[in-house]
Amino acid sequence: MSIKSLIINPGSTSTKIGVFEDETLLFEETLRHSTEEIAQYASIVDQKDFRKDIIVNLLAEKEFDIKSLNVVVGRGGMLKPIPGGTYEVTDALLEDLKIGKQGQHASNLGGILAREIGDSIGVPSYIVDPVVVDELMPIARYSGVPELPRTSVFHALNQKAVAKRYAKEQGVPYESLNLVVVHMGGGVSVGAHDKGRIVDVFNALDGDGAFSPERAGAVPSGALIKMCFSGQYTEKEVYKKIVGGGGFNAYCGTNDMRDVEKMANEGDAHAIEVREAFILQMAKDIGSMACVLSGKIDQIIVTGGIAYDKAVVAGLKARCEWMAPFTVYPGEDELLALTQGALRVMNGEETAKEY
Repeated sequence: MSIKSLIINPGSTSTKIGVFEDETLLFEETLRHSTEEIAQYASIVDQKDFRKDIIVNLLAEKEFDIKSLNVVVGRGGMLKPIPGGTYEVTDALLEDLKIGKQGQHASNLGGILAREIGDSIGVPSYIVDPVVVDELMPIARYSGVPELPRTSVFHALNQKAVAKRYAKEQGVPYESLNLVVVHMGGGVSVGAHDKGRIVDVFNALDGDGAFSPERAGAVPSGALIKMCFSGQYTEKEVYKKIVGGGGFNAYCGTNDMRDVEKMANEGDAHAIEVREAFILQMAKDIGSMACVLSGKIDQIIVTGGIAYDKAVVAGLKARCEWMAPFTVYPGEDELLALTQGALRVMNGEETAKEY
């Protein structure tokens, strides 16, 4: 029997939904929310009923019978650190999404909305591989400053999805492979997958690894401290330089790799050099994770929007293909990845984890 699923992926000014039958997309829609609409609500969780009504009304407009669904899946939010997997939206998980255990973010609404809609029609609700997935080995947490441990914040959903996709295509268990997975999007992350666990990863948000279209990555700490205490910037302004205004935004004035590629192809020497610097930093990250796996790597997997950029992928291959073969899965299909996480549980391939 086929399984119909409703997938909910909330963003700060949009709610993306998809309806699947098994892994076949029946339809998807990105519901946009104006700044004025969002501004009416004091907190993220206060937006719940507003977003739920929009989703339910859209399904009605499309004449889709909501009662035909077998499962509802939401994007996971800022929960406490947890191992990767598919989690049932229990009361405990729901409460931590509502309070924002590690911060307020629109993704917290994913599990909340999934639970409400699922309960209303009597079907289970799940989240899959949220950004707080933490499978770090203990020694990977050391930073050199005890008060500042390294943390696991990265593109867990897409990294796990492409790793499992590769394993399935090879006809072997994900848990039997050593992989270096490279996600390149607005933020970038490189993870060491050691037989089913991501034992080390560069924090994709605010402090590790290569720069990206919007983030500075690792920067010289002494110079950063001097900048913070120079009196020229507020805390908010410095953080903006690290997250949002850093990387390609700072060097080239754009967070779109296609713009940088166009500039480079037109002979802009600065854009060419910035692109090469990005490739070098990403290659160094891959090399670092290769060392984490003691050089025993079955495959290097490259994914995310920038994986469409042939020059970047070719540059990474030139520097890193001596370590292991490359597989490239361009883009990221979060709706499908969430669907697959639920299907693995619904079909008995995996057991839902308890939060």
